Amino acid sequence: MTSVRAVLAMLAAILCLTVTGPLQAQTAAAPAPSAPAAPTVEERLADLEAYVNNGARPEKASGAESLVAGPGPGANAWQMVSTALVLFMTLPGLALFYGGLVRRKNVLSVLAQCLGIACMVTPLWWLCGYSLSFGVDAKSPFIGDLSNALLKGVESVKVGAGYHWISDTMWAMFQLTFAIITPALIIGAIAERMKFTAVMAFVLLWMFAVYFPFAHMVWSTTGFMCGPLNPEAGIKAIDFAGGTVVHMTSGWSALVLCIILGKRRGLGKEPLAPHSMVLCMIGTGMLWVGWYGFNAGSALGADGIAANAFTTTTLAAATAGLAWAAVEWLIKGKPSVLGFCSGIVAGLVVITPGAGFVSPSSSVLIGALGGIIPFFAVSYLKRIFKYDDALDTFGVHGVGGTLGALLTGIFADEKINAAVGTLKEGLILAQIKAICVTVLWSVVATAVIALLIKLVIGLRASAEVEVTGLDLSEHGEQGYEH
Repeated sequence: MTSVRAVLAMLAAILCLTVTGPLQAQTAAAPAPSAPAAPTVEERLADLEAYVNNGARPEKASGAESLVAGPGPGANAWQMVSTALVLFMTLPGLALFYGGLVRRKNVLSVLAQCLGIACMVTPLWWLCGYSLSFGVDAKSPFIGDLSNALLKGVESVKVGAGYHWISDTMWAMFQLTFAIITPALIIGAIAERMKFTAVMAFVLLWMFAVYFPFAHMVWSTTGFMCGPLNPEAGIKAIDFAGGTVVHMTSGWSALVLCIILGKRRGLGKEPLAPHSMVLCMIGTGMLWVGWYGFNAGSALGADGIAANAFTTTTLAAATAGLAWAAVEWLIKGKPSVLGFCSGIVAGLVVITPGAGFVSPSSSVLIGALGGIIPFFAVSYLKRIFKYDDALDTFGVHGVGGTLGALLTGIFADEKINAAVGTLKEGLILAQIKAICVTVLWSVVATAVIALLIKLVIGLRASAEVEVTGLDLSEHGEQGYEH
């Protein structure tokens, strides 16, 4: 019996060794997990170089994040300055520019509309506007989502939402200032006759129907017309700083709104001349200075592209101012301050979509065309078609923005900006398609909104209010003694 047990024990031991032996051998042979390899000097240098030059982060097989932590102090500083400059364009730049062009009794109404728009769009941007424009989880090519509503996930210590080295919060604030000035441009066309309540209601609906979709389509990584950032874009167009998003949408919308609203009382029968060209000129200077934040700031860093945009902006603005005044001098016999101011703003508008894509020499030609073509639009289109674009928003921003988008397709240079490279072939056709989409969308959406407001609360101030002036009737204040 003892021998049997001994034999069984021996067989059990052999079986155990047969099964577990190879497993133990495999376990012993498997190498222990190693610690991640320390980044090489070359990897660290490549990340630092991208950081300093405001370039894309180097690709890594491991998918690791950048070795440089957080936003760049220099990039953030430039973006903060640019953001303040763009806000400065609306308050007080545009307010004074438009305020000088209306009659004395309506100055405060223009200022109130600029202030009201800034104060309404800002919390709206926090609530949902930023997310509908740039929502991180957005899949639609036409509108964002609510993934960043209430600025959820948008943090100062994170980078990437703005594609470069700036804080995500600075990207959101920079884009906010664009969202403020765009609807504010529209009020130039309807000045002196639209009720304040109607203005605010129109802007609120227009932001959802026009601005948020276009900011997403043109500047979001999933946008329908974002050629540089979306390989699957339906229209591979380019817009550096807002030719379509800002100037075309506001300009064409302004045309539709002023037609539906109707002409100012007394137009063609009594003088409706600007009350202060001094204020208009001061406002123009503020717009020009602020535009450096608008255009050069759109590089999202103080890099070579920003320097080029700064240069092209300067050249185009001055050339257009000279061209407008020269044509006016030839046709009317005198170069006016209003002509210089209008030409400068038109030049700034026309160079906006191409500021970071075209050469300085090209910007001079763009500026010359930007001074001449909008001049004829302002001087003759209104007479031919008999609409009352009070402060020439359509003639300058609608025509100028459209012209700029087209000229950007012609003069964009990959030597100036590498993003143009793969898009250059077929770019002119893409720009034309983007122009058509922008015009059609803006016109239809504006017409629907304007007619809806006209039906519900009315668009226009009463005849008595127009005669008295919107300052006193709408706001209970007077900018000047009448």
